[in-house]
Amino acid sequence: MPEIINDIKIFTLLEVTLSIQRTIADRYKSAFWVKAEMNKLNHYTHSGHCYPELLEKKGGKIIAQIRSNLWKSDYVAINQKFMQVLKEPLKDGINILFCATIHADPVYGLNLRIIDIDPAFTLGELEREKQQTIERLIKENIFNKNKTLSIPLLPQRIAIISVETSKGYADFLKVINENAWGYKFFYMLFPALLQGDKSIGAILGQMRTIKKVIHHFDVVAIIRGGGGDVGLSSFNNYQLAREIAMFPIPVITGIGHATNETVSEMVSYRSAITPTELADFLLQKFHNFSVPLQKAREKIISNTLQVIKDEKEQLFNTTRYFRMATISVLTKNKHILAQRSQSMLTHSKFNMLSFKESLNQIKLTLIKTTLSTFGSHHTSLIHIEKNIDMLDPVNVLKRGYSITRLNGKSVTNTNAVKASDLLTTTLADGMIESKVLTIQNTNER
Repeated sequence: MPEIINDIKIFTLLEVTLSIQRTIADRYKSAFWVKAEMNKLNHYTHSGHCYPELLEKKGGKIIAQIRSNLWKSDYVAINQKFMQVLKEPLKDGINILFCATIHADPVYGLNLRIIDIDPAFTLGELEREKQQTIERLIKENIFNKNKTLSIPLLPQRIAIISVETSKGYADFLKVINENAWGYKFFYMLFPALLQGDKSIGAILGQMRTIKKVIHHFDVVAIIRGGGGDVGLSSFNNYQLAREIAMFPIPVITGIGHATNETVSEMVSYRSAITPTELADFLLQKFHNFSVPLQKAREKIISNTLQVIKDEKEQLFNTTRYFRMATISVLTKNKHILAQRSQSMLTHSKFNMLSFKESLNQIKLTLIKTTLSTFGSHHTSLIHIEKNIDMLDPVNVLKRGYSITRLNGKSVTNTNAVKASDLLTTTLADGMIESKVLTIQNTNER
């Protein structure tokens, strides 16, 4: 009973919570179906019980939220159904349709007890989100945009978005690194979660990082190790699918499942069922280039060998013909040379005799001309010698001439001397020294 103080009824907390418990028990006597988003499963392995966080969003905001519990026995049965229908266990971040009863406990408060979950509803919710994403991308006219890009002839540089420990990633690397043809690839891992509520942001973040170094890569490969439809729900997200569709280089996917293609795969340049198949696609691009190249190489080698063979045969025939022609020409010219040598010898002897007679005539003429020339020049020389003797100063002095000198220099005019100068006069038979008394210039007469 409530306590009355100053005419005010005062209830204890237990009384209030028990009243709420009775009211809810009277109002909600049977189980009912509810749809909500299971934000967290909160499975405790030591007990086997789960305490899911249930909420409802509108416009991205939480408009309702409640705690719940899922006991071990119910969880095991529900989980088995999920594995059969979705090929995935019950997990965080999915929309569920569940059957529950409502309970109010004085200590633990209000909560829902989940007794069943319909996996078909979850599958339908995934398909609904997928169809909405497809319709939106088609309406924006970008659904096939990435497919229209040109992939390089040899897509050798790969930016890989995957989990480093993923088996799919390991399988992909094994195929491209150990290929039997020795094709070489450059790749870089951009690690990201590929399932769960955080996977979308992780993948988008790494795609933005790749854009910053886009010139280093030919393609982007998104690789996942497999899983059911629930695990693939991230790849139906509009933001992720739009980023793939609008990416500036081809995006190829191998996310490891054989059915129910995701929107991200649909808009990508190329999708493969498994990472191994995706690696085979890249190897095939190299095959498409190298096989014709190898055939062309073999054809060039074959044609070259045939040309060399034909040319060697032609060269052999030409050499043989040249040798025979050369021998023939040499024999013929040797004969001609012998004839001409004999003819030259005969003509030389004749010319020598003719030249010898001509030389004798020239010799006689030359002797006569020389003797005549010497005689003429001898007479001229005698006349010149006489003239030289007559001009000899000694002979001139003998003819009555003299030489007068002043201080050792010849006196040629009266202006060179003055009174009292001592002069030396050279005659044919001696010298006379005299002193100038007077000087008389011929022009003064």
